[in-house]
Formats: sequence, C-alpha cells, structure tokens
Amino acid sequence: VQLQASGGGLVQAGGSLRLSCAPYLSGYTMGWFRQAPGKEREFVATIRWSGGSTYYADSVKGRFTISRDNAKNTVSLQMNTLKPEDTAVYYCNARYFGDDYWGKGTQVTVSS
Repeated sequence: VQLQASGGGLVQAGGSLRLSCAPYLSGYTMGWFRQAPGKEREFVATIRWSGGSTYYADSVKGRFTISRDNAKNTVSLQMNTLKPEDTAVYYCNARYFGDDYWGKGTQVTVSS
C-alpha cells in the first residue's frame, strides 16, 4: 500500500495549511505523525475507522483537526494557528493490528 501525502508548504506563523492523505484504508486507523530536524518522529493526530473517534497530541489540540472525506477517500489534517515549532516533515500513517503503512512525508515550514 502506498500512502500519498500532499499539501505541505511554507506559511507564516498564525497561518493555516491543509494536508491530505490518500487512500483512506477501510478498517484502518489513519493518522499523522511528524518529525522535526534532530528530533524523533512524534504523534500528531489519529482518526478511527469505527465511529470516527479522533485523538490529538496536546501540542496541537485546539489548532489541528483530523477528518475523513468518504467521497474522496482521503484523510485530512487542517492545521490552523501554525507556530514555528510545527515545522517538520509530516507523515501519513495507516494501522490495523499488525499492518502499519507510512507515506513518504510532506514538508511543513512555519516562518516566524
């Protein structure tokens, strides 16, 4: 399975970006992780297939929203009020029991 992430770019602090990941795999928990230079990859947000429950890292809670678009078969991450510390490569992830798939990542850079 090849996950394709898109939507990254350069934005000023306080701005917004929307990331998308395709395809949204049936039955899988889909999520976003990020890795800043010199740091380990960290959890950002996930959405469950069953019921659509969402979970967020404390650092993004209230600013980021993960959602799914059934018509487009994608999962998105709406990022508002971006901060320089949000700068990272963002990776799309799909998990289901022993299956774990990653996209190639998309760069998000927030300038101060």
